This record gives sequence, structure tokens and C-alpha cells, in this order.
Amino acid sequence: MSGPSPARRAAGAVVVRRDPAGEPRYLLLRVYGYWDFPKGELEPGEDPLAAARREVTEETTLEALRFPWGDSFRETPPYARGKVARYYLAESPSGEARIPVSPALGRPEHHELRWAGYEEARRLLGERLRPILEWAHAVVASG
Repeated sequence: MSGPSPARRAAGAVVVRRDPAGEPRYLLLRVYGYWDFPKGELEPGEDPLAAARREVTEETTLEALRFPWGDSFRETPPYARGKVARYYLAESPSGEARIPVSPALGRPEHHELRWAGYEEARRLLGERLRPILEWAHAVVASG
């Protein structure tokens, strides 16, 4: 993305896991009526990929992430007072995803967690995130 750096940056990951039939399932988090991939704002001086790893672990307790497709990413257009979210594509081959209590909030940050197939994820995600899902699904489907 060219141009001036946005005032607020977030990073996260489209986390994928294959179901027993070999179909990709995407990890989605819901807060109120809004579905998203795990992500959060970068800390000062933090590398976006490191922030993505940290946010996935903080929001889902998953730690064993792999990046078999490398460090490529896609970003959203600016939203919410100029924030831009960058998403990497990660694989989580094992481990139970859970929604922990946020130490900062004293309660969970999200209301629901779901592993969704492509069509379900496409229905749940908003317009801003559908291109991110489509990119991830195309990469996963190509091997």
C-alpha cells in the first residue's frame, strides 16, 4: 500500500485448519454482531507479523501457528478513523481455540469463536473483510 502511513495500524491472521474431509475451515471471532479474523493494534515499534502472531494467541489461545504460504499479506482499506488492518495467512494444525479473558478488560474480548467453511465465512464477514477471505481461500486452494 503506498501513500502516507495510516495513523492506526492493526495486524492479524486468517487462520486456517483442514477438517477431516480436507476442506479448509477459517477461524472467525464475533463481537456483538460483527465477525472478524483475530487481529489487534500494533504496539509501538512492533513488527506487523509479530503483532499478528501475538494477537492470534491473545484472542484465541492458539500458539502453534505456521506460515507455509510465507509472509505475504493483504490489507483493508482505511476504516474507523483511518485504521488499516493487515492480515497474514496462517495454519493452525492443532490445539483448541478458546476465547480467554482479556487481562486489560477483565472479560473476554469476543462473544463467539467459530471454525467456518468458506461459504459460511463469506456470509458472516462484512464487505470490508470478504476480499481478505477470498485472497486467503484462493491461496489455500492453490496448495
